[in-house]
Amino acid sequence: MSTLKEVCDGLPLNPLPLQKPRDESVPHAPVLNPGLTQGEQRLALENSLRYFPPEVHEVLAPEFLEELNQYGHIYMYRFRPYIEMRAYPINEYPAQTRQAAAVMHMIMNNLDPHVAQFPQELVTYGGNGQVFSNWAQFLLMMRYLSIMTEEQTLVMYSGHPMGLFPSTPESPRVVITNGMVVPNYSSRDLYDKLFALGTTMYGQMTAGSYCYIGPQGIVHGTTLTILNAARKHLNTGDLSGKVFVTSGLGGMSGAQAKAAVISGCVGVIAEVSKEAIYKRYNQGWLQEVTDNLNECMLMIKHHRHNKTPTSIGYHGNVVDLWERLADEYDSTGELLVDLGSDQTSCHNPFLGGYYPVQLSYEDAREVMSSDPIRFKNLVQESLRRHISAINRLATRGMFFWDYGNAFLLEASRAGADVGREEGVNSASFRYPSYVQDIMGDIFSLGFGPFRWVCTSGLSSDLEKSDEIAASVLEDIIKQGVPESTKQQYTDNIRWIKEAGNHKMVVGSQARILYSNQLGRQAIALAFNKAIADGEISAPIAISRDHHDVSGTDSPFRETSNITDGSSLCADMAIQNVIGDSFRGATWVAIHNGGGVGWGEVINGGFGLVLDGSQDAGRRAKLMLGWDVNNGVARRCWSGNLKAEETICRAMDEDSSLKITVPYHADSRLLDDTLSTISK
Repeated sequence: MSTLKEVCDGLPLNPLPLQKPRDESVPHAPVLNPGLTQGEQRLALENSLRYFPPEVHEVLAPEFLEELNQYGHIYMYRFRPYIEMRAYPINEYPAQTRQAAAVMHMIMNNLDPHVAQFPQELVTYGGNGQVFSNWAQFLLMMRYLSIMTEEQTLVMYSGHPMGLFPSTPESPRVVITNGMVVPNYSSRDLYDKLFALGTTMYGQMTAGSYCYIGPQGIVHGTTLTILNAARKHLNTGDLSGKVFVTSGLGGMSGAQAKAAVISGCVGVIAEVSKEAIYKRYNQGWLQEVTDNLNECMLMIKHHRHNKTPTSIGYHGNVVDLWERLADEYDSTGELLVDLGSDQTSCHNPFLGGYYPVQLSYEDAREVMSSDPIRFKNLVQESLRRHISAINRLATRGMFFWDYGNAFLLEASRAGADVGREEGVNSASFRYPSYVQDIMGDIFSLGFGPFRWVCTSGLSSDLEKSDEIAASVLEDIIKQGVPESTKQQYTDNIRWIKEAGNHKMVVGSQARILYSNQLGRQAIALAFNKAIADGEISAPIAISRDHHDVSGTDSPFRETSNITDGSSLCADMAIQNVIGDSFRGATWVAIHNGGGVGWGEVINGGFGLVLDGSQDAGRRAKLMLGWDVNNGVARRCWSGNLKAEETICRAMDEDSSLKITVPYHADSRLLDDTLSTISK
């Protein structure tokens, strides 16, 4: 399987590919310990062998059992292709339709070793964000996509290709569900077993929907978050000499170093994995590295004094870093940090998402598997120390926010002093969620992470698309927009014009910016015209992060600023994917668990291929309108005044749009009514 044609031929059975060991030169997912009984081990083997005819079971059964016992999951390493895994130009894929070829392009990008966190375990980011559960599923998926016509839809059940079903050209080519366990059984412990059995998987957000574009996506979001945090809490738009401290340089969190420099501040990012920290350093995303805390303090003081934007990677545990910063203040009176957050994969704290300060990285990976109860206790003790150090600095003037990675949630479960207050609107903590405090108003204006991928693989196409996108947004501003909207457009025009200079492409030729409905539709139509006119040489696949206006119901993140009591409800995400599917999306996906953890969120995404046709333009306009306004309407109905203003303006512009706008009860009336009842 060294060519695209061979990869698309399906499972190689006669002969079987040679058994090959894992490549130890690349990072691997932590060893899992699902605690299967002998009967469950048997079931896991039965499930894995269903992909293969009985004549090869005698060879594969003991091999798969060995993988299960050694790694906690059957990845089927034997069937890992030899081909260089990357996003090949769309015309090189042996497919019947451009839509299917575009999906192939996106899938292989998700598994590119330069992009994926643990490529041989099919994990794109977040420690356990799977593209597929095993390599047989990847090969079957590629086979189905290669023979698919425009009158078929491929159905994906948590990584498993169910098959091609009769459909219509207007229907999605692929419909994806990941981790959709019946709610009462959506527990973390049960997930570990279900994943080991091969029955479900954690698709994270854009991993399992094939829409990840490398850490560039979170670079943009983190840049906006830092800028807006400084505007709101430091009363400045100039971050020169300001210090931002955080942790994590893996798949998603690897963006923080680049975002700090773009924002103009001094970024200090702790990372326990030597592989991860030097991957970012060698990519040029991280500018300096040290494993010595004394040296780290000197570097912070130097850049803070000289007001030089930079990114410092501390190779060590972030708890040690926070405690040292707190001790530094106590001994010198100097506050060396202005802004703080955390991007460890705390949605998965006991299986590699968070490493306790008491153990080295290597020892932690061993104890994680050999003594999971001890490991859990160490993690929770580490979280308590982590929060204690942050609290010491926050009382001195540092502003800290939760980055939606379940950090405060897991810290509260560990008994850390996070000031948790329970309520029907989930829980409130001493430190706000970044959506709740910083990005929520941006979502209410309809702005969110709009992405595109130039499937030609040509940097010239990406440069042209950048030029078109910036021009479209500038034209919208000239036509007149509210001041709050203008600020968002201005930030994003600056971003897109500078994007090429920051060398953010890792993997596919992709880009991201934040826009509202008006901007997304106008950009998509301009791209489609450029493809039709030959200015862009091949189709563009548009998508978005699931972390968007209407893609995700997540009470600790995306919908943390929904205050009407419905933040625990998931109607919006489900309706979003259903609505996208019949309005023209090329593929749609709905997942349990992305971002903040299994059972904590429902999130959905889409992909849409622009090929220059009139039909593609019609689909884009129709689908993008729903994809944004669904979420704005939800926020409007919950009482958000910015969302109400946005949706009313949209109705003025489109007579076919009719939204139920809520009436607002007078607060004095409510107080008086409740007072009367209490008497």
